[in-house]
Amino acid sequence: MAQVIVKDLVKIYDNGFKALHEVSFTALDKEFMVLVGPSGCGKTTALRMIAGLEEITSGEIRIGDKIVNNTLPKDRDIAMVFQNYALYPHMSVFENLAFALKLRKEPKAQIRAKVEDAAKLLGIEQMLSRKPGQLSGGQRQRVALGRAIVRNPKVFLFDEPLSNLDAKLRVAMRAEIVKLHHHLENTMIYVTHDQVEAMTMADKIVVMKDGHILQIDSPLNIYNHPANIFVAGFIGSPAINLIPGEFSSLDGKPAFSCQDFTLPLAPKHYELCKCSSPKKAILGIRPEDLYDARFAAMADHPAQVSAICDLVEPLGSEYHVFLKTKNLELTAKFDPKTLPQSGEQLTISLDMNKAKFFDPDTEKTIE
Repeated sequence: MAQVIVKDLVKIYDNGFKALHEVSFTALDKEFMVLVGPSGCGKTTALRMIAGLEEITSGEIRIGDKIVNNTLPKDRDIAMVFQNYALYPHMSVFENLAFALKLRKEPKAQIRAKVEDAAKLLGIEQMLSRKPGQLSGGQRQRVALGRAIVRNPKVFLFDEPLSNLDAKLRVAMRAEIVKLHHHLENTMIYVTHDQVEAMTMADKIVVMKDGHILQIDSPLNIYNHPANIFVAGFIGSPAINLIPGEFSSLDGKPAFSCQDFTLPLAPKHYELCKCSSPKKAILGIRPEDLYDARFAAMADHPAQVSAICDLVEPLGSEYHVFLKTKNLELTAKFDPKTLPQSGEQLTISLDMNKAKFFDPDTEKTIE
């Protein structure tokens, strides 16, 4: 078993800065876990502590059935892939891949076989004689992956390995790493600030902010059932629309009112309205759940509002449409066939069945 258990992990630096606050999570055997959050949230610090590259202030890290708090990095049976590749520039690709195996004093024939197998798996078998300086960024990242693979570790750790690549290559390498995980079936813990990487690669996502864990769940559950406003806003592109207001009534039925309009609630949200006085709330609705009113049938429980098209951002297969009401700005995803013009007055349908509601004081989801 190669599960990684992190329990109540704390990191306080010499200057008193607390980078991690009692962080706990479990990466199960063969699981692909992604730690995601903005820069400075503590995700890389947590990864480096698992690797043994950062001292633990308090807490416990267990890899398999062994507590590794005081175990040297080389004895933890992990392999780490860094953002900057960390290749030896004076060595050939073959020598880079073989380096860790030579330190273990493995037989030459065994080293060659492992290196050639890893190179074939990654499609770099024609590059074994080249130096890193002769390779592209994507090829160097494959070599860095290969150097981890030949060690056959219990756990792979990835520290933002794709952030130096261009957009097209990042997409390709995302798929390659996922395929690699399916092939190797090792436990993998991957750090990124890119929510698209987290959503497309992870079996389980850990969302972090300011050294705290805000939510741990599957990508779809985090997207559809965010624990709070930060998670709802961080996961998803364009970001979720947030509308402050309060629960009210419309024609005798539960509703949500804001400065510019009142929206009837979907029946599944009726319970949220059962209070003796107006209850403040923040409505969250994702851009894909706003439609041109002519296509209101696409929504389960449409609620219509008037808005002006402020800006249209073309993306080929879809368009992001930025809308304005008197006091609010909203974002919608539109099909290119229904493209509005800037300045056009529109009637927009919001699918209230997809709405989420948050407490404005705690910022937690209201359920």
